[in-house]
Amino acid sequence: MENQFLSLKPGTLLAPVPAVMVSCQRPGEKPNAITLAWVGTVCSEPPMVSISIRKERYSHAIVKETGEFIINLCGEDNLKATDYCGVKSGRDEDKFAACHMTALPVEGFTAPAIAECPIYLACRVQSVQELGSHDLFLGLIEKMGVRKDLMDETGRIDYNRAHLVAYNHGAYYGLGEALGFFGYSVAAPDVLERRMKQLK
Repeated sequence: MENQFLSLKPGTLLAPVPAVMVSCQRPGEKPNAITLAWVGTVCSEPPMVSISIRKERYSHAIVKETGEFIINLCGEDNLKATDYCGVKSGRDEDKFAACHMTALPVEGFTAPAIAECPIYLACRVQSVQELGSHDLFLGLIEKMGVRKDLMDETGRIDYNRAHLVAYNHGAYYGLGEALGFFGYSVAAPDVLERRMKQLK
């Protein structure tokens, strides 16, 4: 069989990835938000995530000094603010004010969540690893918040209502229709039909 692949120079081709705004704040200063795409779940017990930030970014020093950050998942209705917070610097302006974002207090944290975002994860920094262009911050998720209207009648999060956004090499995309669920390949026909209806 003929090889259908080109061999390319190694790069960051892993995509799509979630588009999120990470909020942070020094005590007594204004809150800031930075848009990140290099964010990931790294452990389920205890619940942990990682974020990677360039050393020269304004938020880098804030997160490193305070030892905390809040990941705000972004929906289609706040996509413009998400993009804006990725191209503007908190050194130069108040991005919360510029984007008309509401700082939502999170108990035990100086940094606020962003009230306009559908879901947040409040994290405590466990370690910082210098990697090169970016530093990786490993965070323990200590608190989470979900907008009340996203909960369905069974008490589960209905992610369809959140209209979450993914980032794919310079462009933003809506997530679209669910194509399956974990375990669907071995699910009984009645379970498959029921769960797929729930995901529509």
